[in-house]
Amino acid sequence: MGRVAAVGDVGGHADQLRQALNWLGADGGGRLPPDLVVIQVGDLVDRGPDSAGVLDIVERLLDEQPRQWIQLLGNHESQYLPGAAVFWPDPLGEEGVARLRGWWAGERVRVAAAVRTADGDELLVTHAGLTLSGWQELGEPRSAVLAAELLNECPELIWRTGEHARDDGAGPLWAESGAALHEPWMAYRGIVPFGQLHGHSTVVRFADQRWRCTGRVRQRAAVDWHARHVRVRVGGRLFIGVDPGHGRTGAAHWQPLVFDDATVHAATPSPR
Repeated sequence: MGRVAAVGDVGGHADQLRQALNWLGADGGGRLPPDLVVIQVGDLVDRGPDSAGVLDIVERLLDEQPRQWIQLLGNHESQYLPGAAVFWPDPLGEEGVARLRGWWAGERVRVAAAVRTADGDELLVTHAGLTLSGWQELGEPRSAVLAAELLNECPELIWRTGEHARDDGAGPLWAESGAALHEPWMAYRGIVPFGQLHGHSTVVRFADQRWRCTGRVRQRAAVDWHARHVRVRVGGRLFIGVDPGHGRTGAAHWQPLVFDDATVHAATPSPR
């Protein structure tokens, strides 16, 4: 057991990623301390000015400390995979696309991971969250570890956007916080099997501290405005959002989410 950190969406801001690594205790060369495992929840690229620089940082970590850096796939990476439609108006160049495709083909990028906290809670970690219908399609796994394993074996789910990502037909790279992720789980009459941790979107606007949701989600949400974390209580479990919302300019302040005395299960997918 040791420290486990979740780094939210980076969005092409290499400077923000370096600041996060420094805050986590990386040395002058960017090397992670030995007691730390980092899960990055996807959306490394687009929006910001230096997607190539972000990929450089992550590739070094994957090469030098592969047991300590777990890279998940975001929807902004998925658009560059073979067969996908590119949606971003200022897409990556050929070198960046080739690098992402190589990571995916070499199984250096996963769809999901799981974290067990010191209190014994389990959190499924994906880019956008596993919706209720997605969980049911997987056969209703009762643990986050099993759900992560199944998601890493079912990459076809990553292409599903649902109705503009706002219903629970959206897959774990696309589901929007609130309507797609939280509300269906809140209406579920059974036992919510595990908590979740995700990036991709949030139920608040951090820049001006405004809510983007109403009703049950807002009533059950708690926000750390400085760190830019949102915790929503869902059926006795916590769903935690860590997307800092960097946009094109980068957040003025934010922090990775750190768990002390936690363990990570990062299931490796079968060869594609």
